[in-house]
Amino acid sequence: MVEAQLGIHIDPEKIPLDDARTFELFTQGKTSGLFQFESDGMRDILQRFKPDRLEHLTALNALYRPGPMQMIDDFIRRRHGQKKVTYDHPSMEPILSETYGVMVYQEQVMKIASALAGYSLGEADILRKAMGKKKVEVMAAQMERFLSGAAENNVPEKKARKVWSVMEQFAGYGFNKSHSAAYAWLAYQTAYLKANYPPYFMAALLTSERANTDKMVQYIGECREMGIRVLPPDVNESEKFFTVVARAEEEAAGDEPGEPSAGDSAPAEPAPEADVRFGLAAIKNVGEGAVEAMIAARTEGGRFHSIFDFCDRVDLRAVNRRVVESLIKSGSFDSIDDRRSALFNGIDRAMDAGQKRQRDREQGQSSLFGMLAPEGGEDAAKRVPDAPAWPEAERLAYEKESLGFFITGHPLESFRAELAQWADATTGTLT
Repeated sequence: MVEAQLGIHIDPEKIPLDDARTFELFTQGKTSGLFQFESDGMRDILQRFKPDRLEHLTALNALYRPGPMQMIDDFIRRRHGQKKVTYDHPSMEPILSETYGVMVYQEQVMKIASALAGYSLGEADILRKAMGKKKVEVMAAQMERFLSGAAENNVPEKKARKVWSVMEQFAGYGFNKSHSAAYAWLAYQTAYLKANYPPYFMAALLTSERANTDKMVQYIGECREMGIRVLPPDVNESEKFFTVVARAEEEAAGDEPGEPSAGDSAPAEPAPEADVRFGLAAIKNVGEGAVEAMIAARTEGGRFHSIFDFCDRVDLRAVNRRVVESLIKSGSFDSIDDRRSALFNGIDRAMDAGQKRQRDREQGQSSLFGMLAPEGGEDAAKRVPDAPAWPEAERLAYEKESLGFFITGHPLESFRAELAQWADATTGTLT
């Protein structure tokens, strides 16, 4: 989407590793949708740790697991100079300096065994496996091997036993760095896209989670926080999936896009100038076959001018009554006619007329009056009779039925100020 709309080709393998916006996103804990960094606990750690390099993300990813989590607070204090970084033996400093003296990776355990006790890399890997499996007899033999090797390297026995104890405690739940680095790199790549091309990232994220209502609600809420509007589905604008659409000039004029800081290599942030349009395939009861039929008719004949025009041109073998009902309930016809109740009452009339026209075309027949009617025009028989508008509660209930959530409003909207004043928790903090 970025390349198609902005003409910018992004090679994920060549993005800068020191992008300021990307690390700011991590330090603020705005990591929804980022692999391995999305949980509330991880967000809290990111805000306290304030990572500024890929190695930091690699370490946090390895630590945020049962077992190593108990070392996170100590790790954060060392990072910010609140606790002195120390090493049990001078030979451990080059091995543990990148993690502030804390054992984080299995590879570090292997290197320490090599440096202090003369293990070969093959022997060190056997030690790592033995620690992970916690076999008592094997561990006893390994301890003797470690202590004797340390003695040969003039490491005092007391110190060697202390290092062994820490290694033994850690290695049972340690993570391997190569695995954690791959996770961190993938998270950084997606964070770079989110930080520098937010509407495009959020559109892709919403598309990937379109079947998960809870995630959709979460990500649409985040879009609002980012200043990105998620526009309702529209039969004339929406594609199959979520897409980025330019904001109207008169609306964008009032926005003030953020300016990149001096030396910032990231592109200017496009969020204030673009919004996300809901994808038609994310509407309940609207399958991909129906969406393809709608887009094909729109591509061939241009915009739809009315529900009659829609039913006349789309393949009604793919777009049935249930589909049209969901389109109306979701607001997909609002740009043509926002009288949802009237359109709903006129579905049978529009579909009957459309089916007749399509049968006539298949048989090579055409209506003289239809040929004489102006493009997009309607005769009296193709007008939807007016009907009382749905009450707001009913309209929103239909939206939720067809989309899985409210999008043009919310039943509690009128109580927003009171909720903001009194609420001291969100559903996210209570789960």
